[in-house]
Amino acid sequence: MASRLAVKMPLRVARRSLCLPLASRRCITTSLRTNCGIRPAKSTSLTCTALYQVFRRAYADAPTVNLSPTPSPKKRFRLLRWTFRLTYLSAIGFVGWVAYTVWVQRNPNDQIEPDPNKKTLVILGTGWGSVSLLKKLDTENYNVVVISPRNYFLFTPLLPSCTTGTIEHRSIMEPVRNILRHKRASVKFYEAEATKIDYEKRIVYAKDDSEIKGESVEAEVPFDMLVVGVGAENATFGIPGVREHSCFLKEVGDAQKIRKQIMDCVETASFKDQSPEEKKRLLHTVVVGGGPTGVEFAGELQDFYMEDLRKWIPDIKEYFQVTLVEALPNVLPMFSKQLIDYTESTFKEEHITIRTKTMVKKVTDKTIEAEVTKPDGTKELEVMPYGLLVWATGNAVRGVVKDLMQQIPAQKDARRGLNVNEYLVVNGTENIWAVGDCAVANYAPTAQVAAQEGAFLARLFNTMAKTDEIEQQLKELSAKQAVAKNGDRDAILDEIEERQRQLRRIKQIGPFKYSHQGSLAYIGAEKAVADVSWLSGNFASGGTLTYLFWKSAYLSMCFSTRNRMLVVMDWLKAKFFGRDVSRE
Repeated sequence: MASRLAVKMPLRVARRSLCLPLASRRCITTSLRTNCGIRPAKSTSLTCTALYQVFRRAYADAPTVNLSPTPSPKKRFRLLRWTFRLTYLSAIGFVGWVAYTVWVQRNPNDQIEPDPNKKTLVILGTGWGSVSLLKKLDTENYNVVVISPRNYFLFTPLLPSCTTGTIEHRSIMEPVRNILRHKRASVKFYEAEATKIDYEKRIVYAKDDSEIKGESVEAEVPFDMLVVGVGAENATFGIPGVREHSCFLKEVGDAQKIRKQIMDCVETASFKDQSPEEKKRLLHTVVVGGGPTGVEFAGELQDFYMEDLRKWIPDIKEYFQVTLVEALPNVLPMFSKQLIDYTESTFKEEHITIRTKTMVKKVTDKTIEAEVTKPDGTKELEVMPYGLLVWATGNAVRGVVKDLMQQIPAQKDARRGLNVNEYLVVNGTENIWAVGDCAVANYAPTAQVAAQEGAFLARLFNTMAKTDEIEQQLKELSAKQAVAKNGDRDAILDEIEERQRQLRRIKQIGPFKYSHQGSLAYIGAEKAVADVSWLSGNFASGGTLTYLFWKSAYLSMCFSTRNRMLVVMDWLKAKFFGRDVSRE
């Protein structure tokens, strides 16, 4: 079959050809008849209209040949388009999720009133253990009462950042009433300090310590079940002058006090006619305690100086100094040797002095007397002048816990807190549990341990409530079976067997087991160290990428979306505008 080529011409080109002379139109017609096989009718004259129809028929019948094909887009541009689409769709979805979460937090549902016939569960404290318990507890099963001297939950891992203004303290505080208001059954909250627990009478004595008091200042709160989560207070180890002259780092008020004293020392050192020796003393900050809290505060303070203070107050460049004092042979004892060495080398680069094997013996308003153990084993007493002293080591038992320990004979040998069994029940009792720093459960007193203990108690209490409900149903079914006729008795027996199977499944909850997720610490200069559990071992890392992981981990651990957004905004504000150097 002979091939035939007929090029499609746009109709607009055909229209332009209609203005040709008659001779030219005859040539075009002959060419179409010869090459394309188009034979106009004999009656068709070579008028403009006839020639236009010829072109239309040629355009309709001829095969298409694309002389100038449009180049197809390259694959990489196609991938970029899809990536862009997925990005903005993900952004829209994220914004929608955040908006919904905020709306839910701002608009709680109506709550039901608890059944007065159910047991009264009293929870002391609003720390990691107590709040973790409240988050997962089904409050419909109990009459829940919370007693605490503070009406908020504090995200303590970011507290060192509040001392320098990197993060505002309000950003890491979550009101307890926001938590309780979202429970299905209402929960009573009393902002008061538990002064005494009467184990025999099952009564908690609470006292209102607020500045504005009403007619009722002291109250008695009876309980059927009690959870003690009051935490611990700062330990001074009996060293004279520590409580009078040092700043602790456990509560919001401590961070505010440190932030104020940092700028107080700086401005006092800049006062007219201040001697160089006095400037050096005022601008020397001593941090006692080589754990994560002390290390993170030392790093945050050095960042504050390097990024802000020396820029706005250049007179202090020659005198500012941070010293970290630790009685053990190294800092961060819970981390691997590799990360300890990395932290010490980083501190050396940042000009932070580390004094290990140094035990504080006495504190005055201007100096510290410490016993230093030298490499040869000899000990020497050294005096260190300081302007700011931060005490970030040790926990001590609170008075209300000491009093409870004295009431229980099984606790006579306890020293560091309430001894508990594998179900966190206080030894020597049946209806008192303890979580957090006030409990001795063979684990380190950390926020991670307390949070897992609170979650375990929530599961335990929910299981106990279901168990009581099923046992009550079994009693009722047994009573029905005794008076039932033969026809109904088989159905009741089947129902009893089903309830017994449910009861066996529910009672399978095991004892508390702590799962260590890892340890994190910020060491300054936008670097962090992480010792994270990975599969069957640990993954240790340090540096700038670990710092980003530290930020993301703490951000995900924040209690609510509100806290996360506030912390991110604080970080951005400090990055772009710097920290505030004004003195409150």
